[in-house]
Amino acid sequence: MKVEVKEHNEKRERMFKEESRRIKVIFGDELIDIHHIGSTSVNGLKAKPIIDIMPVVKHIGKVDSLTEQMAKIGYESLGENGIKGRRYFRKGGDNRTHQIHVFQVDNKGDIDRHLAVRDYLRTHSEDAKQYGDLKENLAKQFPSDIDSYADGKDAFVKKLEKKAVHWYSRSVN
Repeated sequence: MKVEVKEHNEKRERMFKEESRRIKVIFGDELIDIHHIGSTSVNGLKAKPIIDIMPVVKHIGKVDSLTEQMAKIGYESLGENGIKGRRYFRKGGDNRTHQIHVFQVDNKGDIDRHLAVRDYLRTHSEDAKQYGDLKENLAKQFPSDIDSYADGKDAFVKKLEKKAVHWYSRSVN
């Protein structure tokens, strides 16, 4: 997979909305909410051009029965893919365009973690710039090595998540 980090692009919000409509039709009454998360959801943040979407559902087990319908709109199902209680779908193979991270409504830890990082970066432009610059430099350093790219940002992301969750818990309570 080619690692490419680009400047923020306003069309990503439109891409999120278009894909959300398709997902809402498939998930139907099981869907409680749907969020644009990840770097493409933060205005001005450099990012890989992959839209991260987080549907929140009533019952995570019911999502497994939607795999065939998701495949019809281009998604590959990877089950939990390393995060207990999540259902993960990706679209585009090596030229990935979208990633879906589905969580059950009572999985507050994972849901809040994703929303905390998004909202923190939306309101803390210095940290967002630092994160974007790190990703851009890593993409230049490892243009064909997604694992090294991910490893290179791991410590920064863990520190960012901790700071964001602390900030989020104070701001929503």
